[in-house]
Amino acid sequence: MRRAVYPGSYDPVTNGHLDIIGRTALVADELVVAVMINKNKKTLFSVEERVEMLRDVTKHLPNVRVDTWHGLLVDYCKANDIKVIVKGLRAVSDFDYELQMAQMNHQLTSVETLFMPTNPLYSFLSSSLVKEVATYHGDVAHLLPETIHARLTERLAERA
Repeated sequence: MRRAVYPGSYDPVTNGHLDIIGRTALVADELVVAVMINKNKKTLFSVEERVEMLRDVTKHLPNVRVDTWHGLLVDYCKANDIKVIVKGLRAVSDFDYELQMAQMNHQLTSVETLFMPTNPLYSFLSSSLVKEVATYHGDVAHLLPETIHARLTERLAERA
C-alpha cells in the first residue's frame, strides 16, 4: 500500500491545501492529512476545530483521513508505516526550506519527500495571509471552501 502524509497547521485549510490533497489522493492508496500541533504557534482555531473542518471538506475523498500529531513528523511516519511525506511548493523560497527538511527527514528515517507544485491559481496563498486579509475585512471567500470561510468570518467577528 502506498501511504503518504501531508502535514500542516491548516489554520484554516485553504483551496490551495485542498488542491494538493485532491491531487495526492489520486496517486496514493491512503493519504493522511496530519494537523501538526505546535504549542509555540498562535492559531485561530483549536486542533479539534481544524480536524473537524478538514474532515468536512475531504469527506468526498474515501482514501483521505485526518489525524493529529505533536512531535517529529518522521516519528509519526514510523509509528504509522508511512514512507512518503508530501509537500506543496508555491515558490522557490518554499523549496529552499523544504529541501533541507526533506534531507533531514530522510537522514533520520529514510522517509521520502515528494514535492508537488501548487496550482498557479494558489501560488500566493497561505493560511496566514488569508487570516490577515480577512482580519481587515478583505474578501477571501474565493480562497476558501464556503464552510471554512463562514467559520473564519464567525471567528474573526467573535474576536473583534
